[in-house]
Amino acid sequence: RSARVSALERGGCGRSSNRLARLSDGSRACVRYGISPEQIQGEALSYHLAGVLGMQERLPPMALALVEPRGTQWEPVREELRGSHWTEGAVVSLTRWVDNLTAVVPPAPWGAETGGRRPRALSAGELGGLPDAQLVELVQWSDLILFDYLTANFDRLVSNLFSLQWDPRVMRRATSNLLRAPDGGLVFLDNEAGLVHGYRLLAMWDPYNEPLLRSVCVFREGTARRVAELHRRRSAAAELRRRYRAREPLWDRLGFLSERQAELLQARVDFVHRHITHCRAQ
Repeated sequence: RSARVSALERGGCGRSSNRLARLSDGSRACVRYGISPEQIQGEALSYHLAGVLGMQERLPPMALALVEPRGTQWEPVREELRGSHWTEGAVVSLTRWVDNLTAVVPPAPWGAETGGRRPRALSAGELGGLPDAQLVELVQWSDLILFDYLTANFDRLVSNLFSLQWDPRVMRRATSNLLRAPDGGLVFLDNEAGLVHGYRLLAMWDPYNEPLLRSVCVFREGTARRVAELHRRRSAAAELRRRYRAREPLWDRLGFLSERQAELLQARVDFVHRHITHCRAQ
């Protein structure tokens, strides 16, 4: 939060309005400038929901910042800001740059083995026959699928499933906004479609999001426990709000979920809990 931006560069951070920042402490960060403020809000809220769920290590560290060309943080790049067409006073997100990431292709049952069809759940017998390494891989993907269902993020594996209708080989290619760290862990990037934008488009994307969640019946124990707690306490939005306000000084610049969005988040937590309970019964 406190490092000065010593340089801004084009490329490497998604859309053309974003920039790669070199910070005074020697680190780098992707600066995301949303097409609308709700995209930055979705990025920030998704990041903190990952913390509520106990999977924040899957997302690179993120903080919000105000674009203030005459302020201490941005003063060294005042000229670059003039060429960026960013609005002074806009809220942007800074996400730590992670080196040596590689592309990720979905494994079974979501990968090439789908043969162009919707994914199916692996049976207990199939799961029992998998080596530990594959099970570790599967629970990472189930964390991702659960997270994207709760946030209604369609800009990752769900968009690939949507594209199956005209591209049967799409699941053999890298998944959007998902990369792998050198230690083998999945890294969930670019979550700006989550919670706000995604909730407005549920009718379009839930026909893909729900079957994808139903295809998962192996979960990380800690994730299942957190979902059960949020379901029992009916506290998903309250815990997200508490964490967001405590850890993000600029939270009030973007605001929080509407009452309707908070209700949708809890309803989706309840749906996930029912599904995990169903899986246990199997």
